[in-house]
Amino acid sequence: MLAVTIPYTAITIIFIVLATGLGAFIRRRSRDKCLRDFEANMATLEDKAGKVVWGRLRVESTGLEFIYHEKQQDTQGHYEASYILYKHEFPNIGAVIRYLDDLSEPNKKKRQRALKAIYHPGLCRRFKRKLLNVFKTVRDSVAEIVNLLMSQAKKATPAGRVLTSQDKYVSQMKDELMGSVGTSYEPLLERYIGRKVVLELIKGEEIHEHCGVLKNYTAEFIEIMDVDYKPNEDKPARKADMIVPRKHAVVRHLAE
Repeated sequence: MLAVTIPYTAITIIFIVLATGLGAFIRRRSRDKCLRDFEANMATLEDKAGKVVWGRLRVESTGLEFIYHEKQQDTQGHYEASYILYKHEFPNIGAVIRYLDDLSEPNKKKRQRALKAIYHPGLCRRFKRKLLNVFKTVRDSVAEIVNLLMSQAKKATPAGRVLTSQDKYVSQMKDELMGSVGTSYEPLLERYIGRKVVLELIKGEEIHEHCGVLKNYTAEFIEIMDVDYKPNEDKPARKADMIVPRKHAVVRHLAE
């Protein structure tokens, strides 16, 4: 009995270490592509409750940090140097806005190059994106094949007993690998990448329309550039780029 117990205990430990290590490695590097575009830029966070936060954006896989230009004194008397928004709080995001006039000159030039590259992209850039979309399209099929192979291996091979006993950790590693792709392919949006579109954004009980260049999208967010954005009707419009959650924003029209 002891001779059987020890190998399975060792195998369990190996699966735990692999699952934990792989998960930590992937999560550390899997940052949302839309949010990552605003990395190190001065950005404004508007949450659904109306709170506004402004600072230099730091993007991690576990959340966002807005680093203030200067320390701010709270009403209770203490000083604050940044604002942290954790990933589980992302449903509270109304929009993340990058105003052009808030950017440094190097960041303005970098942003202008990005806009020029994405607006009506050339053949090479379109081919590269189509190639990437091939991998996104087959991701679900690959996941189904992996599931089928794992099921057959559990039934028909000597290793099946081991795989069955470690099913929790095998599933965890598989989910980490499949989830690391990070982008949900959307055929309706793909054809409008790099073109002017009209975005509908829900704010409270109202729907606001914003016209800009669709740069990218992920499973959670949509990114548009070169928008004339008014935070409210009392303030003038400012040229900006926006990242908005797909839960309360949709690309509704082609605008060209």
